[in-house]
Amino acid sequence: MQIHPPILQGIHEALRQIFEEGYYADKVLERTFKSNRRWGSRDRRAVAETVYEVVRNYRLLYALAEKKLGFDPSALKILIFIWLEAFQDSFEVENSPVRGKRGEILDFVSELTPQEQHSIPDWLDQEMVRQRGEESWAELRSSLNEMAPVFLRVNTLKISSPQDLVDELADEGIRSQKVSDLAVMLPERKNVFQTKAFKAGHFEVQDLHSQEAALTLNPQPGDWVIDACAGAGGKSLQMAAMMKNKGKVIALDIQENKLSQLKLRARRAGVQNLEIRPIESSKVIKRLHGKADRLLLDVPCTGVGVLRRNPDTKWKLTLERLRELEKIQKSILADYSKMVKPGGEMVYSTCSLFPSENLKQVEGFLAAHPDFELKFEKEFFPGPSVGDGFYVALLQKKK
Repeated sequence: MQIHPPILQGIHEALRQIFEEGYYADKVLERTFKSNRRWGSRDRRAVAETVYEVVRNYRLLYALAEKKLGFDPSALKILIFIWLEAFQDSFEVENSPVRGKRGEILDFVSELTPQEQHSIPDWLDQEMVRQRGEESWAELRSSLNEMAPVFLRVNTLKISSPQDLVDELADEGIRSQKVSDLAVMLPERKNVFQTKAFKAGHFEVQDLHSQEAALTLNPQPGDWVIDACAGAGGKSLQMAAMMKNKGKVIALDIQENKLSQLKLRARRAGVQNLEIRPIESSKVIKRLHGKADRLLLDVPCTGVGVLRRNPDTKWKLTLERLRELEKIQKSILADYSKMVKPGGEMVYSTCSLFPSENLKQVEGFLAAHPDFELKFEKEFFPGPSVGDGFYVALLQKKK
């Protein structure tokens, strides 16, 4: 497919907003498509794929422009040309200044540092080596720079099995395959939000490893469950379905705008046992002390485990922000754990791969709270045909 000048300009403007104005890629693309409604599906695909791949491989492209080709690497359009000419075969562009240089560009990649090859900021690389060790981090470094698979979680309030969803999607021309008792994976990216199955509430888009938080907490019908960092509520909906709409799921979050999205999602999913409460003050938490049979703390984190899905995060994240998040996580664990009743259970989870956000937080909490004990903990790693980087720990409050 030929990328014509107006589409190329749209790609360039989107990248400018991401790198120069600091906006997140998903929001930039949403605005770009709204202001260019005449673009066809192929044009939109070209824009989205190119923007995300340039963001994902920004440091690699920058190094190639500067060290191999002698271009000004701060010129975003040069980085676009390098990506389109050397690293993909779906799109062509006119008047490329690097036309015919694919071979020499690819040959030069091996001369770059691992951090440049996999487009990882130096501070992040150094901190991962410090926390995980060189060997462990080297295995993860490249996997975080791949495109993430798309997983759909079956809504068991509406349909009974992943195979039912596979069959429904096939009727709408979308291939998928069962990968667990609750999930299917798409072998190629498709817009599933326009399908009849989605509009009927038969599935939610949710990463495979993200589903492990609710599965580890294992809420039962009739339980009193609190999702204390609910966000847009994907895990709240999952737990409501696991409970077969019996008992109560209370979704809490400090960002009320995210919870407003949850009301619409719950209605579509047929969830009836969900109560939504914004955390407007500490009183919201105090009123729930000792109430929860099960508590989910999917805490704010760096999101390093989901860089495949949100590659612009690595260019916005800093070591200072990591330290801030560690303090927030420690505070949430100490304050929100008071909502668990004696004998109740709590899951602490993140989408991070930093041990300081994961096991180290749990160990620190247990040292300060001997009334809790660790029952289970696991780290999930990203890779081909599997979910994102994720961490879960199950703790129980002693009777």
